[in-house]
Amino acid sequence: MAIRPIIETPDPRLRTRSTPVDGVDDELRTLIDDMFETMYDAPGIGLAAIQVGVPKRVLVIDLQEPAEEGGEPVRNPRVFINPEIVGESEAMSVYQEGCLSVPEQYADVERPESVTVRWLDRDGAGHEERLEGLLATCIQHEMDHLEGVLFIDHLSRLKREMVLKKLEKSSKAKRAA
Repeated sequence: MAIRPIIETPDPRLRTRSTPVDGVDDELRTLIDDMFETMYDAPGIGLAAIQVGVPKRVLVIDLQEPAEEGGEPVRNPRVFINPEIVGESEAMSVYQEGCLSVPEQYADVERPESVTVRWLDRDGAGHEERLEGLLATCIQHEMDHLEGVLFIDHLSRLKREMVLKKLEKSSKAKRAA
């Protein structure tokens, strides 16, 4: 396993539409393992393959249960290959989202409260499940990456420009340090 560099906006690769995975093999499983290691190191709760420069329809999520005092968080790694939303609730929810590709920037994004998703796991087995709450938000956020969409694209033009200006300022400060 290896920690891969995470692509950050405004890198144009983040606007790439990812291609479907034809089959699950050892090379794909290595990518998945690397994605988990990269996500945990960042740290984050979700990562799409395009964020590490691989334009394939693969994403990983781990919402992790909080740790007992002094202990490690309880991990619950989930892999989604070729995910597709096959249903969504009419009810909406708002979460303050952030993104490893838009570092240290957060904004409220409204999305369906629950979604029914169909996908393959790391062994190629098919699944379909109704996801709710933070997991529903996270899968929608990560699936946006597969279409070349960032969470800031869901914001008003003014809010998006503010986030991008803060990001640029932060990048300049890091380069100067």
